[in-house]
Amino acid sequence: MMRKLKVGIYGFTGCAGDQLVIVHSEDEILDFFSSVEVVSFLMAQRDNKDEELDIALIEGSITTLEQKEKLEKIASRAKTIVAIGTCACFGGIQSMKLGIGGYEERFKGVYGNAKIEAVEPFESLPIDAFVKVDYYIPGCPIDKNQFFRAFSRIINGAPPEKFIFPVCAECKWKGNGCLLLENILCLGPITSAGCGAICPSHNLSCVGCWGLYEDANLYSEYRLLLEKGFKRDEITNRMRNFGGKKFADNLKEIEKK
Repeated sequence: MMRKLKVGIYGFTGCAGDQLVIVHSEDEILDFFSSVEVVSFLMAQRDNKDEELDIALIEGSITTLEQKEKLEKIASRAKTIVAIGTCACFGGIQSMKLGIGGYEERFKGVYGNAKIEAVEPFESLPIDAFVKVDYYIPGCPIDKNQFFRAFSRIINGAPPEKFIFPVCAECKWKGNGCLLLENILCLGPITSAGCGAICPSHNLSCVGCWGLYEDANLYSEYRLLLEKGFKRDEITNRMRNFGGKKFADNLKEIEKK
C-alpha cells in the first residue's frame, strides 16, 4: 500500500478566505482528507504537528519577521510549496502601496505611537519573496473547483494546469459585451482567468483580484485607459489593488514609456 502524502495548510496575513473555501467544500472535503495525511491545518483540526511535508499549501502574505521565520521553517521541511490565494501569490491588497515609500507613515497612521514589541513588521510581500514556490493557485478567494483540480494533479506528480489567458477570454466564452468599449475601467485584459468572469457577467468591471496573468501587457492596458480619458492616479490605484509586487516591479517602467 502506498504511503499517503503528508500535507500541511498554513495561513499568514490575509482574511483566511482560501482556507475557508477548502473547509466549506462539503462535497469534496472528506475525499480531500482521505486522499492525503493532513498533518497540520489549524482551521480544521486540533492535532497539528511540525513534521516533514510532501506538500505545504500556504495562504497569506508575509508582514512580520516572525512570519518570515515561520515560513522559512515550513519551507525547509516541505518538498513542494504551493501558494494559494492572491495574497500569497502577489501580496494582496495589503501590498498595494508597495514600492512607493511611506510605509512607516502609513503604519503610524494605524497604530499611532503605540510601541510594537511582539513583532517586527514590514510592508507585506508575497511568499516567493522569501522561499521558492513551486505552484501558484491565485484567487480572492481561490475557486473551489480550480483548487481541487490543481491539488489532484499535484498529489499525482503532475503540475497543475495554468491559466495562460486573461479574464477577457472567459468573457468572450460567456458572450459578454466588452466593458472597455463602454469606457468602463476594466482590468480584464491583464488579469489571470479562473474566476469565470463573474464580475463582468454581472456588468461590473474586473478589479483584477486573480492577479496579473503571466503574459499581461501592462503598458498596453495603461495606454489604452489613458486614451479613454482615465487619470493616471485612477489607473495606477486600480492596478495596484491586487497587482502587488509583480505590478510594483513593473510600474516605473510603465510610467517611463
